[in-house]
Amino acid sequence: MREDDDVELLERVRALRAAGSGPKQVAKALGLRPGQAAVLVRRTAAADQAVKPGDRPVVGCWVSPGWSSGLDLSACPPTWEGQDSSASEEAIGAGLAQLLVARRERASRVTVTGVLVDVYCLGVKSVVEPHAMGAGSLEAHRRSYYNAFAEPSLPIGIEQAQAIVYGAVGYARELGFEPAPGFTQAAAVLGEPAGALPQIGFGNQGMPLYLNGPRDDARTVLATLERTRGAGNYHYVLASGPM
Repeated sequence: MREDDDVELLERVRALRAAGSGPKQVAKALGLRPGQAAVLVRRTAAADQAVKPGDRPVVGCWVSPGWSSGLDLSACPPTWEGQDSSASEEAIGAGLAQLLVARRERASRVTVTGVLVDVYCLGVKSVVEPHAMGAGSLEAHRRSYYNAFAEPSLPIGIEQAQAIVYGAVGYARELGFEPAPGFTQAAAVLGEPAGALPQIGFGNQGMPLYLNGPRDDARTVLATLERTRGAGNYHYVLASGPM
């Protein structure tokens, strides 16, 4: 068998497996003996496992509504701003971008990770550790992940997800803040950008704005902003009760 034919056959096996076909169905569809089909199924599985998580096909990316409130998207594709109809300073999601990324792990399996990004100040606040699930469970997982929002999550491309996460990390580091533990593992699924990413203007209207969370050390955060930005060059809002 020529190498080109072998590659084409493996791609056909991969497509059948992704559609949910078992080894017997693969053998029937391709006119092979069951033993031959089983060998090809194992080969495609091994090849898929050897690929780095960030290089695997993207199954879906989503972000929470209101994520772009107060951000400068003038250097980004026009569709990025137009997609977020909830964007306003009063939006429930203002200041936060909750992202979910899913990549194909192998036939009928996906790897998912979640990242909560403070786009006004702190960058990556928390991470949902990458984990595998059946592709058929992804939609239910997405709905559960965004159940706190009144409006549906927004489907986005992987470049936009990378621009939000990596851009916010860079902005936060300029302010003196590192991403939350687990970010390296999430970044492995998010993947390396294919080229220069569109530049998002972070902060609320260009100014760092700290909105304290229930597990933040607000005193340390404000001391850091005072050191890196100086008095009058940042804003903050502190909750006086449980959040």
